[in-house]
Amino acid sequence: MNIQISDLQGNRVGEREVAFEVIDNARGTQAVKDTVVAHLAARRQGTRSAKTVGEVSGTNKKPWRQKGTGRARAGSFQSPLWPGGGVVFGPRPHDFSIKVNTRVRKLALRKAVSERLKAGDVIVVNELKLGSHRTKDFLKTIAPLGVLGGSVLFVSSADKNLMLASGNVPDVRVTTGEELSTYQVLWPDKLVFTEEAFRKLEARLAAKKEAA
Repeated sequence: MNIQISDLQGNRVGEREVAFEVIDNARGTQAVKDTVVAHLAARRQGTRSAKTVGEVSGTNKKPWRQKGTGRARAGSFQSPLWPGGGVVFGPRPHDFSIKVNTRVRKLALRKAVSERLKAGDVIVVNELKLGSHRTKDFLKTIAPLGVLGGSVLFVSSADKNLMLASGNVPDVRVTTGEELSTYQVLWPDKLVFTEEAFRKLEARLAAKKEAA
């Protein structure tokens, strides 16, 4: 598969073959699902916590004597049956992370990028540099690409101006070719790569060892 290289005005400046094997069949679909589920699970804080009987504040004094009152036996003010008592099997701090091995993650990323390439959702520009960190300058620079109006992910080299200028634009995110994840590939309507960042992604995806 060939990828077209454009400038920031949308003019075609070149074309070359993608340096990794594009997946044309259903291979990798399960890897994508497993990787995205693991990504979303890792974002869960797992900090919910309910107090047990041993953690609820109160006295250890028996509410009333065991016999002779006509009431049911009670041994603690912290009983789960009482208002303000402890919670039985309540939520506790929990790690929701799911392990996904490296081969599966690589396959998932290649599958996701392959599908976005086939769908025509990937734009590669020769360079994307800003002279300032102003949002107005950022919007003016990328306007000719015609990607605004939907969610967009810009994949470039680490650029402080680009990160700052895009921070106030809704549905626009910025990352690098080394940090791009499967979830990020699937999230936006369009992906805009600089040629340098796309080459770094190709280097990641050209690895031979992947899950079957």
